[in-house]
Order: sequence, then C-alpha cells, then structure tokens
Amino acid sequence: MSLFSRDKTRDKPRDKKRVTVEEARRRTQDADTPAVLLDVRERGEWDAGRVPGALHAPLSALASGAALSKAARKRSLVVICRSGNRSQQAVALLRARGADAVDVKGGMRKWAAAGYPVLGRSSDEGPVA
Repeated sequence: MSLFSRDKTRDKPRDKKRVTVEEARRRTQDADTPAVLLDVRERGEWDAGRVPGALHAPLSALASGAALSKAARKRSLVVICRSGNRSQQAVALLRARGADAVDVKGGMRKWAAAGYPVLGRSSDEGPVA
C-alpha cells in the first residue's frame, strides 16, 4: 500500500438504517434516550422471549397498515426481530410512513448472545424464538 493510497473501508458511510445491539440498548435503555424498542416478531415469538420494556407490533400487522401504539408514535424507533430480516422490512415500511426508524443487526439472537435481558412467559429469563 502506497503512502498516498486511502483505506476505502474507513471511508464507507455508516448504514444509518441499522444499529448494533449495543447501540440499540443504549438508545432504548438509557434514561436520556427517548427511543422505543419495537419488536416486530409474531405473537408466539414475542411470548417465548422479549426485551423488557419493548413494544410489540408484528410485521404482519404493520404490512397490513396497522397503526403504531400511542407509546410509539412520533418517537424514534429501534426495530428488532429474531435475526434482523423482518426488522429491515419493518424499517422500510415505517420510514415510508415518515417514522424515524432503524433496525437491530442480528436481532434478538444477538441481543441474547450479548447477555442482555430477555423475558419469557414466566417473566424469567426466557428463550429467543
């Protein structure tokens, strides 16, 4: 590599539609941060294991035109699903509606792997579906 060549990987713009689980937790769990964690998995997955304080809005409902709950309206949204695929779809839908939304890379799998809290049916640490 020449002294004058540039490392192009450093020049890549960050994808502002995606965040890490660490950033998601910071945005949604810090007292000074007003973002809402929006879980777009289906009811059975939500019941099996979810992030404490997250709001539930299944992708199927959002795709059918369902409105967000009052608690999520006009707030920054951090969208999570199992692995990050559905949350990307949800972010596209929400942004088309004018929402400020980003998705969590790796979803609930990465969240749980990072050791962050997950509640299951009995409000104890639960699995991730």
